[in-house]
Amino acid sequence: MFRLVCIPLVALLTSPLQAEVTSVGDFSFTVSHEISIEADPFVIYRTMTAHIDQWWNPDHSWSGDASNLYMKIERGGCFCERLPKNGRVEHLRIIFIAPGEEIRFNGALGPLQTMPVDGRMIWKIDATETGSTVRFTYMVYGHPEGGLAGIAPAVDAVIGEQLTRLGERLSRD
Repeated sequence: MFRLVCIPLVALLTSPLQAEVTSVGDFSFTVSHEISIEADPFVIYRTMTAHIDQWWNPDHSWSGDASNLYMKIERGGCFCERLPKNGRVEHLRIIFIAPGEEIRFNGALGPLQTMPVDGRMIWKIDATETGSTVRFTYMVYGHPEGGLAGIAPAVDAVIGEQLTRLGERLSRD
């Protein structure tokens, strides 16, 4: 079962993580996180896609094991996970790829999959003079019972944690 856990963000990289719930309402919310990393955009892209198991927190997976996470990097490709007993889960579906620059996904992560909601996640990499800026934005919309406003802070924490972990992984290289 996917565990949605709020964990404090403790690691700071080249520059502090910029985090924000940019909008929130009963039927939608948007969270955005940005960090500067002293790494080339293509190194970041490769780590984000080919090595997701090295930075995604296994506590935010269905299997509890990040080595079960994988991406098929093509339009229509899957950010998926292998489950026990030959099970599988699709976390997000790739709808746009610009290698080294941006990936856009459609889908509802974790417990959001059980709700009448959908989402658009964008991973954007911009080259800078000292490395790159990486931004994760997740926009969720729908009509779940009780609305979405109360869910936004937990999703915000999870998305921010993943970006922080990506930065930590890249800072080890």
